[in-house]
Amino acid sequence: MADDNEKKTPQTPPNAPGPNWGLMTLLAVIGGILLIAFAFDGSMGSPARAISLDEFTKDYRKGLVVTGDQKQFPIEVVTNDASSNSTLTAYLYRKAPEFKTGRFYLPFTNSEEVRSLCNRFGITLTTRMDASAPSLTDAERVRSTDDLARLGEEGRIIVGEAGPVIYENGNQGVIVGEYRKTPTGKLTSRDVEMVRVEFSRTFQGDQVRDLLGNNVTYSVESNTMMTILINVLPVAIVFLLLFFLFRAQSGGPGGAMKFARSRARLLDPSKNKVTFKDVAGISEAKEEVWEIVEFLRNPKKFRNLGGTIPKGVLMVGPPGTGKTLLARAIAGEANVPFYTISGSDFVEMFVGVGASRVRDMFAEAKKHSPCLIFIDEIDAVGRHRGHGVGGGHDEREQTLNALLVEMDGFTANENVIVIAATNRVDVLDPALLRPGRFDRQVTVNLPDAAGREQILRVHARKVKLDPSVDLGPIARATTGFSGAELANVVNEAALIAARRNQQTVQQADLEEAREKVRWGRERRSLEITDKEKYNTAIHEAGHAICLLKTDLSKTLPLHKVTIIPRGPALGVTMMLPEEDQHSEYRSEMLDYIVVTMGGRCAEQVVFGDYSGGARGDIHQATSVARKMVCVYGMSDKLGPVEYGSNHNEVFLARDISQSTRNFSEHTARVIDEEIHRIVTENYNRAMSILTENKERLLLIADKLIEFETLSGKQVKELLETGEMTDPPLRQLPPEIPAEPDAPTDLETPNDEPPAETTTTEEDKQA
Repeated sequence: MADDNEKKTPQTPPNAPGPNWGLMTLLAVIGGILLIAFAFDGSMGSPARAISLDEFTKDYRKGLVVTGDQKQFPIEVVTNDASSNSTLTAYLYRKAPEFKTGRFYLPFTNSEEVRSLCNRFGITLTTRMDASAPSLTDAERVRSTDDLARLGEEGRIIVGEAGPVIYENGNQGVIVGEYRKTPTGKLTSRDVEMVRVEFSRTFQGDQVRDLLGNNVTYSVESNTMMTILINVLPVAIVFLLLFFLFRAQSGGPGGAMKFARSRARLLDPSKNKVTFKDVAGISEAKEEVWEIVEFLRNPKKFRNLGGTIPKGVLMVGPPGTGKTLLARAIAGEANVPFYTISGSDFVEMFVGVGASRVRDMFAEAKKHSPCLIFIDEIDAVGRHRGHGVGGGHDEREQTLNALLVEMDGFTANENVIVIAATNRVDVLDPALLRPGRFDRQVTVNLPDAAGREQILRVHARKVKLDPSVDLGPIARATTGFSGAELANVVNEAALIAARRNQQTVQQADLEEAREKVRWGRERRSLEITDKEKYNTAIHEAGHAICLLKTDLSKTLPLHKVTIIPRGPALGVTMMLPEEDQHSEYRSEMLDYIVVTMGGRCAEQVVFGDYSGGARGDIHQATSVARKMVCVYGMSDKLGPVEYGSNHNEVFLARDISQSTRNFSEHTARVIDEEIHRIVTENYNRAMSILTENKERLLLIADKLIEFETLSGKQVKELLETGEMTDPPLRQLPPEIPAEPDAPTDLETPNDEPPAETTTTEEDKQA
């Protein structure tokens, strides 16, 4: 079996998913159904000209609608039983016919009936009371109101300026008017054209019935297919869309059964271009994981000696140190399938889903062995079990149990190596850290000076550096920076150079980027009064003098002092170590307290008062003094004893039931007294230093007001000689763009009204 596994070639990841043929088929079926449904509409393909109901009404009342031949040229209204839509078809004269006119009269005894009948057809009446009717010898008598209604329905009553006239005397009278006689001669299809009127039976049905009366044939069209589609198609579409939605969410065929499948993503070895050449600053970590690469390349070399490769490698280190990048480099060097997943991808609200995903992930990895599984932020699923208020989290604990069994249980996972990363190893379950599961812990620490320079060179490949740039000073001046922060420094330098319209990145750009990442960007737009500005200058000058007058300046040299606001601070005194420092000495910590108190003491020496700007300094000084007493054992009264078992972040699930205070009330009082003594003594030291150098303090503050920024060398010259051999240039604010009105990504609206201007004749000519 071992030889067979050795001969296996790395599996290539599955091809990218093709088009969703199921969804495309669904859309095609829906389109076909709709096409068939509309094909049953009798109006489709009709040669009739479509007009509105209002246009038809006007033509009908003008007598342009053929009404005398219902057999050859009928007026029809077709209604649909599946909807309220109706269609009116009729025939119009292509050329207005020549009508012969005649007079009519109708005696009546009920004028209201005649008036309502005329109003129904839009006929305007003229009433003449107590007037004798004209001669009616040439008029044709209308026999009844029904005949009058027929004339109105056919649109044959002529409505002139005066319209039909009613001669009324009491309840009796006569209506006299003119009408169009039916045109003589036989009509052909060339004389007429067919028109179609679409209207709503619900809202316009009464209007059509009043207009046409009996000159229309009504019919009902039964569209069974349309009825079925209207009732069934929406429900079918909803069910089909839900089906495809659940199918897409579950990852393919199988529906909801895919919910418990692993979410690990397979990284294509051919596309993973990251190798150990792209990882710098962590040489020891690369050496430890190189054995994994060698085993994946040539497992027989280790098995001949009876050795087995670690089943799991846990990479531990602060955020941004390159743990994930190192895992990708392992996969790139070994050229094997690489599964990557986050610890939070296992945990769901349903109990048992995470455990099922773990089992599915390992089953899939065995099919592609040898391979790597990388679990990022494993502390999301691997925390201590059974701790916390109210018990543990059932889903997370079951997921962790499944992970423990898969890594080292009854079934062997040959050639499946698990790599995990975390920055909180203290919260992980002990069963996860034992040999046989995570056999090896690789510590990925912050890089040293040489490592930082290597990291800067790796990231500098992506930008255009000037040949004169030296990355060594930048590396030495970025103590404590992680790989991610160093990458940010290079990127910020490129952005600064681009804003300055430079062709390459200069050394000054890198210096500015380093200060921006460490202390924040300059806030020159912040409005500060002269009083606050002078107070800030006194404060920062006090820090600088206390640093130069103590031995701390040998390990933390003064780099720069500025009163330009950076980040949340109104001024900054910058100290940069020339080399990495891994140990803290008692004298240096005491000097550090002196330096932190220098700003407050300077305000008291000069003004006899102090502001609240030293709250951060007080916090730092108190924190250092507390560590000296409780952690480092630097108190003569308390001796080399640790007081307080936990001074770091509290892990609630583990530490809530433990007492972090393991000393008596008397000892607590002594601790407070020692902290107060250390801070007070060094506060008095700072007061003594600044009182002796008050004149130099005022001089440095005045120079800060004048130049805003002084280097460490210039401050030292002022303190020692009172003069500067190389004064700095006055830093001016950034230049205003040449086109202030040019459009930008973020424009401020002008709320002020435009100024009133008067236009002269000369301006008009210009």
